[in-house]
Amino acid sequence: MQNAKGMIDISEKAVTLRAAKARGCVVLGQEAFEVLQQGQCPKGDILETAKIAAINAVKATPSIIPMCHTVLIEAVEIDFVTDQASKSVCVKVEVKSSGKTGVEMEALVGASAACLTIYDMLKYKSRDMVITEIKLLEKTGGKSGDYKRQD
Repeated sequence: MQNAKGMIDISEKAVTLRAAKARGCVVLGQEAFEVLQQGQCPKGDILETAKIAAINAVKATPSIIPMCHTVLIEAVEIDFVTDQASKSVCVKVEVKSSGKTGVEMEALVGASAACLTIYDMLKYKSRDMVITEIKLLEKTGGKSGDYKRQD
């Protein structure tokens, strides 16, 4: 890495309430979707396990993403929506913190971990599942202002 600067200096930034929402989806296919709906996975409750994975990932983000600052996580909310027509499940992760830097990466890592956990728990039924739509939905707080995805 030429001219690597390392972590950004946030020592002069003001503490503000910051929040971010991210989403990810897993297209399961018929067999895996049926297992999810029936709650018959031999590894346990799929969505509850994915929720715990998302929370753990949110808290571990600085150890996964090298230039992320450690932030105090004050709230994490996880919501799942299943869609019969597309045989998919989507997760929305919302993270809140009062700090000097945002929590977008924490929300994105949480959504990713939830999707990967769903895949892991259902791969015995299908390896054709597709993880998709991992994206930031919105963020609030901080010097750069608010952001809300328009699509």
